[in-house]
Amino acid sequence: MVGPARPLFVLFGSSIVQMSYDVGGWGAILADIYSRRADILVRGYFGWNSRRAVNVLDQVFPKDAAVKPSLVIVYFGGNDSMGPHPSGLGPHVPLPEYVENMRKIAIHLKSLSDSTRIIFLSCPPVNETLINGSSSSGIFSEIIRTNELCQQYSEACIKLCQEINVPFVDLFTACQRKDDWRNACFTDGIHFSAEGSKVVVEEILKVLREADWKPSLHWKSMPIEFSEDSPDDLVAADGKTTLNPSSWTYYREIQWD
Repeated sequence: MVGPARPLFVLFGSSIVQMSYDVGGWGAILADIYSRRADILVRGYFGWNSRRAVNVLDQVFPKDAAVKPSLVIVYFGGNDSMGPHPSGLGPHVPLPEYVENMRKIAIHLKSLSDSTRIIFLSCPPVNETLINGSSSSGIFSEIIRTNELCQQYSEACIKLCQEINVPFVDLFTACQRKDDWRNACFTDGIHFSAEGSKVVVEEILKVLREADWKPSLHWKSMPIEFSEDSPDDLVAADGKTTLNPSSWTYYREIQWD
């Protein structure tokens, strides 16, 4: 650990989390937005479902850890919602068990500290046409991913969040607001493209902006590390003063709110 200490945000989930630091990924965008404000840690596991997540909660989020996360953003559901395989193998998790697994995750995270906040991301839609025509069909046994199943798991996650008072992002609905969302939001029909990642970030920031949390975890409300003026900063056009760059955002493609 290096100091000074910053608030810790953890992204916990399956491949949509593991791949979130790809070029233009939503985790990478958040890391940029929160630069000098919070450290963002990725704990994503390709192919995982909520059942596997529950089994490692104490290892990923030990209750005796010296540093407790200020925010955990959780995503599981895409793999859970896959149709069951006849062998009984595979990532499918029946809907009632998925709900209880997500409940266990929330309970564990809430137990870490009074100041640990949580956001759940619901299951996004998929591009069924692209998935069904994927060349990976010769590698895997039959993969059943449908928007009907995705919607069921998304709605179940949202219902649970409303019941246990956990803020959430309805990715199933948010993605479909974008024009040509099937092609725009996904690289392979499942994982987020750069455009899809922008949707995820926009929705997460909306939750953070509106949440009644003290202190606020919205980036504009958080202190900037080493933000004081310095004579070592770049000299302004007047030749007499310096320009403090600690809050500059001009280089960003999107000026996030």
